Amino acid sequence: MNASPVTVLIADKLSDDGVKLLQAEPGLKIEIKTGLSPQQLAEVIGPYEGLIVRSSTKVTAEVLEKALRLRVIGRAGVGLDNVDAAAATKRGIIVMNVPEGNTISTAEHAMSLLLALARRIPQADAHVRSGLWERTKFVGTELFGKTLGVIGLGRVGREVARRCQAFGMRVVAHDPFLSNERTQQLDIELVDLPRLYATADFITIHTPLTAETRHLIGAKELAAMKQGARLINCARGGIVDEQALHQAITSGHLAGAALDVFEEEPPKHHPLLTLDQVVCTPHLGASTEEAQLNVAVEVAKQVADALLGRGIRNAVNMPSLDAQTLKMLQPYIRLGEQLGSLGSQLSAGPIATVQVLYAGELTQHDTAPITLAVLKGVLAPMVGENVNYVNAALIAAERGLKVVEAKTSRAEEFANLLSIELQANGTRLVLEGTLSARREPRVVKIDRFFVEAVPEGFLLILRNQDKPGLIGELGTLLGRSSINIAGMTNGRDAPGGTAITVLNIDQPVPPAVLEQVKKLRHVIDAKLISL
Repeated sequence: MNASPVTVLIADKLSDDGVKLLQAEPGLKIEIKTGLSPQQLAEVIGPYEGLIVRSSTKVTAEVLEKALRLRVIGRAGVGLDNVDAAAATKRGIIVMNVPEGNTISTAEHAMSLLLALARRIPQADAHVRSGLWERTKFVGTELFGKTLGVIGLGRVGREVARRCQAFGMRVVAHDPFLSNERTQQLDIELVDLPRLYATADFITIHTPLTAETRHLIGAKELAAMKQGARLINCARGGIVDEQALHQAITSGHLAGAALDVFEEEPPKHHPLLTLDQVVCTPHLGASTEEAQLNVAVEVAKQVADALLGRGIRNAVNMPSLDAQTLKMLQPYIRLGEQLGSLGSQLSAGPIATVQVLYAGELTQHDTAPITLAVLKGVLAPMVGENVNYVNAALIAAERGLKVVEAKTSRAEEFANLLSIELQANGTRLVLEGTLSARREPRVVKIDRFFVEAVPEGFLLILRNQDKPGLIGELGTLLGRSSINIAGMTNGRDAPGGTAITVLNIDQPVPPAVLEQVKKLRHVIDAKLISL
């Protein structure tokens, strides 16, 4: 008796080639239902084992609660803003994306905006269409001999830099996680942000949107930019403070901006849209026939392969493993990714070396997937959702990151112990983790301090003096800010000495409150971590 076909829902418009590829699979049954709200998707998702979306459909935690049979979510594109990957992971659902399908498309769109901004092409086009011919109104500027500043030198950033070098531009870049050796190979000068702002005639952004990069470019940064500079953003809305950008342009400090992304999309009654010096497009970075074809075909292949047992590729939340090995290693894979992410966010600067040490019974198993998970965790805060278990090692190599793996049969206090050491700017950070009795990840050591921390959600980590009163003052401050403490652990080197305090909190600490925490008595430093 033949097994029932595996059902797949395509919830966004997908290129015909991708749909036909899926329909040609004898083991799959394909249904297309587009334009569904989260509530509507939750009502129909129950029978499906596979789901394919682009950027429009929102796959929320509420949707996933109703997805009783769902095994795979395929995102036809890079960004995962519309998929609750954490909720999917908890339910054992594989989440896949297509990290390289629109690299060239986005880079070429950034170049299009840069050229349109330099030569005022949209404004001149509208002028001619209105029946006018006043050429002197549209004097532009050449790219030749100018300096391009690239913020974020990942795949798209590098492609933009290459194209601008062909125009005769000098390229400087800021990427805190890229080695000088790698940028020298690309003939790009690595600089800090103040120098980039002060020297660049054009600035293009290619960094993910994270807690650290939200409003990375605000009023202060815009004021530091060269008089008459032009800004291009094809990355993510929210990286630039749009109100501050409006002020910088209307004051005459910046010559203009070109934006493909906004904090709110579509932007409604946005003041930037009223400025003649601003070029706007409706999030078209990946909107080429080739990019849409590439991501549709690739996501179709990935989803079909995963559902039909032919392997897992480009999964953002698990590596490719057989079912039995995955069951045993998955808690350690999760622990490795969390330790890597924690270490990356605590690191003092660009990470040069990642050393992973396995101790105890864990050494008897294939630890390569755990090392990949550590790398994914380390890299994700730097490069965002583009990194997955498949490309983590490649991205690490591209960024000049040295990876060392070692094993020892001795585990001092634990049957199994996973330790990572990150070296950055001459500093050394060591994190150790293991599993609880329920096989749940725990951080048991941060540098020389023993702790018992749950690596999940939002963490507030303090380096402080072990003095009376600190915990009370901290609790009062967080309470006044309506921030609930879910758990706390503390480690110290000696009574009254240096200590580390780790708090699990239910809400992120706003920047202003974090600054108040840093000013509390006995606090040396404080960081908000998101896992």
